[in-house]
Amino acid sequence: MARRRFLAQLFSLPFLGLASQSEQPRKKSLKIMMKSAWGSDDPTRAAFPFLHGLALADAGHDVQIFLLGEATYLMRKAAASAIVPVGWPPLAETLEKIVAKHIPIFA
Repeated sequence: MARRRFLAQLFSLPFLGLASQSEQPRKKSLKIMMKSAWGSDDPTRAAFPFLHGLALADAGHDVQIFLLGEATYLMRKAAASAIVPVGWPPLAETLEKIVAKHIPIFA
């Protein structure tokens, strides 16, 4: 009985840094650049860099969005309000959230 109590106390003590392994590892913040050339001809693909960039920014990463080609037209209010991806919120709503989070967009 005494041996069982002694071993229970012995195993409850941290040895050789084993307790530090059980701590949560710190999440590393990444710098991510989302690039897209998809325009209004495919609304779902056109919205992906904005939606994914917003999700990554919510996770704590530094995000930049870089648009080229047809995707630059998405910066117009008329084009952004007309884009409604399948299964996702309208692009105009997503852009409002991106502007609120101060995510840089290069077009």
